[in-house]
Amino acid sequence: MTFIEKALLPLSRSHPRLHEFLWFGLKQAWACIFGGLLLAGILATHLWYPDIPLARYDFLVFYAVAIQASLFLLKLESWREIGVILLFHLMATGMELFKTSESIGSWSYPENSFLRIGAVPLFTGFMYSAIGSYMARAWRGFHFHFTGFPPLWIAATVAVLAYANFFTHHYIPDIRWPIIIAGAFAFRKTFIHFKPKNFELRMPLLLGFCLVAFFIYIAENLGTVARAWQYPGQENGWKPVHFSKFTAWYLLMQLSFVLIYSLRQLEAKLGVQGPEKIIPGKSI
Repeated sequence: MTFIEKALLPLSRSHPRLHEFLWFGLKQAWACIFGGLLLAGILATHLWYPDIPLARYDFLVFYAVAIQASLFLLKLESWREIGVILLFHLMATGMELFKTSESIGSWSYPENSFLRIGAVPLFTGFMYSAIGSYMARAWRGFHFHFTGFPPLWIAATVAVLAYANFFTHHYIPDIRWPIIIAGAFAFRKTFIHFKPKNFELRMPLLLGFCLVAFFIYIAENLGTVARAWQYPGQENGWKPVHFSKFTAWYLLMQLSFVLIYSLRQLEAKLGVQGPEKIIPGKSI
């Protein structure tokens, strides 16, 4: 039994609901460690960065790689999970290259760097990878399983259409809301079952998508405050990110979810599991 388990054990008898809530918060925080550390690095280097030849964006690349490598070496992520996260990273980088091109200009990166492809600094892909990392680790930490899940091909079709719409809406009408409605219909009966510690709880999967997308939207506002990137209209001073970005993250969240769900289905068929560690210390 770890120190954390020993410290919280008395609550399991006297205040079981508080005990479950604290474990929920602990596991959520630990699942967010990649994104949390990356965001902390972005904010810290905005507040202060030394006058050295290494550009801030380039430092963030090495910093993100170090976080990812540490998670793997500490057996907190598997090669299979890293593979799926890398796929999400590559898909996101492709979208970044398109969105930051001169003809589109959806957002930009105001600082110079060496490690970049076109107008896209390489650290940006890790911001999207953080979503996949969170999903993979929360899945194991909370022992996710689902009821009322639609056929995988339907979920995948919605995810692919959402990704394609990020490109096509610049040339044809934006079908974001029809895709959101289609996803809501597909997952309308889906419940996610999760276990903070001793008791299994459940919630509508669509609510889970909304909650995670909302916190990502908050993180994006912090990222623009730190001038890691900027949207049109933020050149002369910070303004809140338009709420349409919330719906974009909602759809990207579904894409990440489908990728991790596919991985878990494959692992089940192969009879393999991810790393046992969920929080530091003994497996829970």
